[in-house]
Amino acid sequence: MSAATLAAHLQSFFTDRLLTQRHASPHTIAGYRDCFRLLLRFAAHRLGKPPSKLALEDLDAAFIGGFLQHLETDRGNSARTCNVRLAALHSFFRFVALREPAHALLCQRVLAIPSKRHERAPVAYLDGGQVEALIAAPDTSTRMGRRDRALLLLAVQTGLRVSELRSLRWADVLLGDGPHVRCMGKGRKQRCTPLRKDSIAALTAWRRETGGDSTAPVFPSVRGGVLSRDAIEGLVAKHAASARRQCPSLAHKNVTPHTLRHSAAMSLLRNGVDRSVIALWLGHESIETTQMYLHADVTLKERALARTDPLATSTRRFKPTDALLAFLEGL
Repeated sequence: MSAATLAAHLQSFFTDRLLTQRHASPHTIAGYRDCFRLLLRFAAHRLGKPPSKLALEDLDAAFIGGFLQHLETDRGNSARTCNVRLAALHSFFRFVALREPAHALLCQRVLAIPSKRHERAPVAYLDGGQVEALIAAPDTSTRMGRRDRALLLLAVQTGLRVSELRSLRWADVLLGDGPHVRCMGKGRKQRCTPLRKDSIAALTAWRRETGGDSTAPVFPSVRGGVLSRDAIEGLVAKHAASARRQCPSLAHKNVTPHTLRHSAAMSLLRNGVDRSVIALWLGHESIETTQMYLHADVTLKERALARTDPLATSTRRFKPTDALLAFLEGL
């Protein structure tokens, strides 16, 4: 097998498998592209070969393991991020195994690399007072401040993802009878999310100011184009820093666009909305994904605790009667 085979397989993987056969979304393509860009740079540095000269045999299980370790230790990626990169690599090697049966053993060894287990921290969200402080943070005397306030208000009420906020056009926003926003969510699922009166008022005023051309982005950049993901994350962080001066409880929270999504879900949950409806609202693939909000809400757990009766029996500390048991107890 020639050294150029890896390049040929990689090009076919993106053009034939992802784009033609699977019709992968731009987000999936971008994620896989970033993974292989990191892998090829790592391989070029470690093996002293340019990416176009790498052979498939260079990417054996030991090398892939070293790459994942590099992501975690040198780049500081979390276990969750490394698992996402590994999923992209697994997809590629499953494709190669079908195209090149002679390399089935190499592919099988890479596919046997397991995902790393990681801690699942409770989701971070904002309560009512913190949300109000964040919404009030933008300076509405400026055009960008009015844009940011409308964006924050829509994000925390609808729970739209960053990608969904970026892709919104005025054609997707209905402010008349039955006001709602339409978006293409994860997994190419279209959904409609109703709007509250405060969101309607903010979007109506913003549409009047921007002209509201149906093909124009709802939240444009300074130059009129689509806001980047980094720009949205930056404006959320900026206004969160400003809101901390008025709401000290925000000081211990890392506020991101996804925090606003979690806040929307927690608001629905605390107002008695069923989990299946919340899953539809957020565009979750499964209702089980919404289970994490039950774990995050301490108030629900406190209500459950209040319904229980304390035990009437007295408790005593266990004292081992054997030296070996005492040793085990002390571990």
